[in-house]
Formats: sequence, C-alpha cells, structure tokens
Amino acid sequence: MADIHARRPAPALRPYVSSYCGYRLTDGPPSTHQGVPSGHLTFILCLDGEVELLRMPDPARSPRAFSAMVGGLHDSPAVIAQGRAATGLQLALTWRGARALLGLPAGVLAGDVVDLGAVLGSRSATLQDRLASAPDWPARFALLDDALLALATRGRGEAGVAAEVRYAWDRLVATGGTQRIEPLAREIGWSRRHLAERFRTEIGLPPKSAARVIRFERACARLLTPSRPSLATVAADGGYADQAHLARDFRELAGLTATGWLAERPG
Repeated sequence: MADIHARRPAPALRPYVSSYCGYRLTDGPPSTHQGVPSGHLTFILCLDGEVELLRMPDPARSPRAFSAMVGGLHDSPAVIAQGRAATGLQLALTWRGARALLGLPAGVLAGDVVDLGAVLGSRSATLQDRLASAPDWPARFALLDDALLALATRGRGEAGVAAEVRYAWDRLVATGGTQRIEPLAREIGWSRRHLAERFRTEIGLPPKSAARVIRFERACARLLTPSRPSLATVAADGGYADQAHLARDFRELAGLTATGWLAERPG
C-alpha cells in the first residue's frame, strides 16, 4: 500500500521542477514496477529504505540500489524492485533543472541513474537528514523549496544553452510531442542532423525520441485521470495515428500493455 502526498514546488522553481511527490510504502509481497520514460529526469531522496533498480534504462549498465539518485531521460523502461517498506520524495526534474540545480546538462545523464552524492556531494546526505527529521510532509516540502532555491541561486541557469535547443524543446512540449522534426529544424535554421546532435547533447535524447516520450507521458497522464478514458480516445486526442500505435508505445516504452501498466497503479 502507498501513502502519497503531492505538491507543486515554489513558483520560482517551476521551470526546474514540475512536481514533488512524497511517498510511504508498506511491506508487501515482492514484485516489480516499470519505470517508464517521460520528459522529466527522476530525482529521488529516500528517508528510509532504498530504490533498487533491477534493470537500468540502459540495460548495458549494471543494476544497483540507491538511497538518493537522479536518472536522466531515456526511451526504454527501467525495472524497479518493490515489496519493502520505504519512505521518500520523488521530484520530476526538467532538463533546465539539471542545468540550474545540478550544474550539468541533462544529456550527461541520458539512459543512466547515478548516486546523487556524486553530483551534489555532501549536500545530498545533509538534505536527506534534514528531510527525515522534519515533522510532516508540508515541512519537508518547505525544506525542499529552500534547499533547491539555494542551489538555483548558485547555479548558472540556462547559460551556455543554444537558443535553438531551448526553442525546439518548448515547441515539442507545446504541441504535446506531435511537432514534426524536419519543419522544426527548417524553422530554426539548422539541418535536421545538426539539431539532433545539439539537442541530444543537451537533453539526452534526439528530438524525434523526445517527441515520442513527451507524447507518451501525456497519454499516460490522461489514462490516470478520474474519468479513465479509453485507450482509443487517448490515442485520438494525443495525436496518435490510431490505438495500435499507442499500444505499440506501451510495449516498447513501458515494457507492458496499457492494461498491465494501469494495474501497477492505484485506482
């Protein structure tokens, strides 16, 4: 069973972090959970327990467990062990947040998951200790705001990022991942190949893969709304050619069917 608490970050942090999620998981039978691709980096701080990755987003990388981690963008699923009690906070970090808060381009983390201490040093453990000592979730979220605002103040934001890359990402998001890449490259004034190289270096995926992941993330979010629309409705509204194309994305990006993915999540 999961006890979930969600909140948006402070307004000044929203270009860098889309959401906070506090969770408390109780002991249960051993199982696995699919970590599906999205347009956000995954940033987790465990207050007790750990996150055990049985399969990394890039299967060539060795599985391992983390008490604090950040994972880059990817276009294949990770597999996460479940069944043990754990408490922690998960943040949806934007590629801009990687620059502003961690001091590195999101492309460095593409397909990988790394120990947060390797990125933030001793500040990671200090923040975990403070969060674990906080009396409740509102206090933890307030601590996160303060800590991340301090990191953002020290950081350089988007300095050094090409305006064309920023524009291309924003167009993909604004269109829900339906923007075609060839006309986008022409609009920017770059070749499609040059856009792909610069985009991948900064963000971690080439534009076509990023568009696919953005579209899929939105489809997943729509399936979880209280009305629980049909897969056919979500496919039509999300810019898919048909339901079969969305079903294919579930197989390839999530590693299971839409029905199986929904079964992993509380109703």
